[in-house]
Amino acid sequence: MELITGVIKSYDWGSRRTLAELAGRPSPSPTPEAELWFGAHESAPSAVGEPSGSITLIDRIREDPQTQLGAQCAEAYDGTLPFLLKILAAEKPLSLQAHPTSAQAEAGFARENAAGIDLAASYRNYRDSRHKPELVVALERFEALAGFRDISSTVTLLTALDLSGVADDIASLAANPCPAELKAVALRWMRSSREHHDRLALEVIERATALLDSGGRAVDRFEAELSTAVDLARRYPGDPGVLMSLLLNRVSLAPGEGLFLPAGNLHAYLSGSAVEIMANSDNVLRGGLTTKHIDVDELSRILDFTPIPVDVLDPEPSDRGSEYIYPAPVPEFVLRRWELDGNREAALSGVGPAVVLCTAGRVKIRAGDQQMEISGGKAVWLPAGDSVTMTATDGGPAQVFAGSTPC
Repeated sequence: MELITGVIKSYDWGSRRTLAELAGRPSPSPTPEAELWFGAHESAPSAVGEPSGSITLIDRIREDPQTQLGAQCAEAYDGTLPFLLKILAAEKPLSLQAHPTSAQAEAGFARENAAGIDLAASYRNYRDSRHKPELVVALERFEALAGFRDISSTVTLLTALDLSGVADDIASLAANPCPAELKAVALRWMRSSREHHDRLALEVIERATALLDSGGRAVDRFEAELSTAVDLARRYPGDPGVLMSLLLNRVSLAPGEGLFLPAGNLHAYLSGSAVEIMANSDNVLRGGLTTKHIDVDELSRILDFTPIPVDVLDPEPSDRGSEYIYPAPVPEFVLRRWELDGNREAALSGVGPAVVLCTAGRVKIRAGDQQMEISGGKAVWLPAGDSVTMTATDGGPAQVFAGSTPC
């Protein structure tokens, strides 16, 4: 067991308060702090041990992958940690984005390498050869767009909005409500000119605001969708993501609720803080709500246009009382949560390599004759085979997450 130091990623959508206050640092921070990474990704590996920064987790694993990862995991994932654990702190909406399957990532990474595109190039789509399924769990109210909405509901919303600039698209989708037509409409919108989207942003603000002010059935059913569209149109005039948001499920997660995002799922996180675990990848293809590189052709190749219902995950309680497990249909990771108070011990054992992260309060962690205490935003690295017990310091309350690979 070793302390692991997270890497702060500063993006303009981040919060100046959330991560600083979690860690007990002065708030607001000098720059927006968007993500806190715990893992072994090549672009931002965490450090392990004392003093902080003595060795990266990548190098620690390379020293003895079978001890650190376990023999089965080391063989299955070529001696690399297969997951990345993060805290997200979104003050503003993130880009509209999706992530590739393993096959798509391998092909795209090889193709861009062959083309001589630098890994750090702003226009690069594939920064590694891995897929990136994600699971996010809210720490506070967390708002998002995720996956294409049922087409009949989308037609109802667009008909109520009655946007003259896309009247033909609304009619074609109503006449042929299938994924192929949805794809055709979405691609037309993403490929339209900025001038077209400038005009549409003004129309979205005008029509959605009028609907919200008037009340009625459309507002009862789509209030969050309409309010989000107005907010995005004001933040990103001329951006295709404003219209695209009207095609997607609007999701609101209460603290402790989760959402799994498979490959090909078009999504955008809007606001709030959360713990996120994913396969160890940084492949992001964007479609809007950003000034960063957008490649509509490549995005269209990886997107799944099949409408899906919102499937909010309630964690499965374990037989160990304070432990909750979030199911995910991928082999790379499992996410657990504990709510600790009093003197009750929680245990973690036999789960493969793991990162144990405190998100509230203070926690004592014991492994054999080792003992460490961590607080908000701090974490420990557990090699495969390590077993620990956890108790809230001074009776709590405290909250702990653990990301691990079940091998």
